[in-house]
Amino acid sequence: MRHVISTALACGVLLAGATACGPGAERKVSGGAPGAASARPGQTLGGRLPGVGDRMWSQVPADTGQAVVVYGEHPDSPDSFVVLYEKRDSTWVRTASWPAHNGRLGWTDDHRMDDEQSPVGVFTLTDAGGALADPGSRLRYWRDDHAYATMLPPGPAHTHDFDYVIAIDYNRLQGVPPFDWSRPDGVETGGGIWLHLDHGDGTSACVTVPEAGMKTLLRTLDPARHPVVVMGDRERLSL
Repeated sequence: MRHVISTALACGVLLAGATACGPGAERKVSGGAPGAASARPGQTLGGRLPGVGDRMWSQVPADTGQAVVVYGEHPDSPDSFVVLYEKRDSTWVRTASWPAHNGRLGWTDDHRMDDEQSPVGVFTLTDAGGALADPGSRLRYWRDDHAYATMLPPGPAHTHDFDYVIAIDYNRLQGVPPFDWSRPDGVETGGGIWLHLDHGDGTSACVTVPEAGMKTLLRTLDPARHPVVVMGDRERLSL
């Protein structure tokens, strides 16, 4: 299963071999998650992911035991909030959260390469890597400092963007490095969409979190628990 919801996007790695997760206008993030804004880490939240409506919830596989939910602030905003949930018995537990960024022009249900929007959807998470040594990833990890360095956008703000990355399984083959350029659904639908280190601003379509968050995700997400990312603006997530 390459992806659970078929949407179109183009974030980090373009065919030219460069990413465009660059700067945009800086905005404040309110944080929190719908239905769980006051939830504490470790708090039991019930049998459903907070703020996720019927349409999105129906796309989460029944065997999923870990979910990274990206709550976009607004359809046109680059600001978001990421929450890691883990299923324990029949209930979901919020275990970690971080301020985050998404596409600098917000979110879309029909992403195209270079539109600077992140896709709304549910996608599996199977492969990881980075320019730095494996910090203890449970997902298969490919280290290649040269490959990731050649894809960095220009400017000192992006020096560490790809220290750690987790590939979002949109229009990509599973079981290959995140920087693999295969596009099973066509080049025009984009690819190279990752979770990676935050640089303090919007991206071309990737989702970014602080370094501590990336390390936590790498060390926590377990292939045996079939992790997914559920991502979109709050309004569409609630549908």
